[in-house]
Amino acid sequence: MGVVNVTPDSFSDGGKYASVESALRHSLSLVEAGADILDIGGESTRPGAPPVSPSEEMARIIPVIEAVQAATDTPISVDTTKSSVAREAVRCGATMINDISGLTFDPEIADVAAKYSCALCLMHIQGTPQTMQKAPEYHDVLDEVTSFLSDAIQRALAAGVEKQRICVDPGVGFGKRLEHNLQLINGIAHITESVHRPVLAGVSRKSFIGHITGKPVESRLFGTIGAVAASILRGAHIVRVHDVAEVMDAVHVVDELQRYRR
Repeated sequence: MGVVNVTPDSFSDGGKYASVESALRHSLSLVEAGADILDIGGESTRPGAPPVSPSEEMARIIPVIEAVQAATDTPISVDTTKSSVAREAVRCGATMINDISGLTFDPEIADVAAKYSCALCLMHIQGTPQTMQKAPEYHDVLDEVTSFLSDAIQRALAAGVEKQRICVDPGVGFGKRLEHNLQLINGIAHITESVHRPVLAGVSRKSFIGHITGKPVESRLFGTIGAVAASILRGAHIVRVHDVAEVMDAVHVVDELQRYRR
């Protein structure tokens, strides 16, 4: 999954792809590099990011989704927590909804996914982007996140979303300390086995890599490759990354290693 941030303030590439033309060029370059899904978002969810109105979010992403949909057959995911934005994005060509709130900010996201037979990714977050990193605490992060995701799946199913269209994301970096993030990555197989759904791992350029390496966000590629490889080896089915071309070789190597495991 290649990341396309149509925002002025995302944590790693805010403002780089704010125009339709630049976002389309970037999207097509990610496809050429090997992206299987394009995740287009118009609201930054970095720690402390201010909320964006539905109208502003749609103004940012809908022209991009339309342009990308016309230019490539690669599936488009819309990264949003708002049902109104998701509905319009799906009408314009998105076939997946990536909800970082796991249906807690706007439960009607599930109704949109059900009505339009979309894929739905349900992520765990503690708090909101404005509060999530102030003082995240857990008694047992793996159990609590797994329980949250299981509940979110049940809510989606109750709304009519088909089970095979659902995947989950433990929410690395979203209301988590360093140790929480590492425990969740190590626990990906446990999550998959517990909820019986594929896991999406979003580790690209995240702050936990900076804590480990001491590198700023623009210098976290090698750390990202390590985190992606570890995530796949622990059972991740989808990896969400900014640097598709650079990460692809690592993905291919890990996939081959997995094929030859006894």
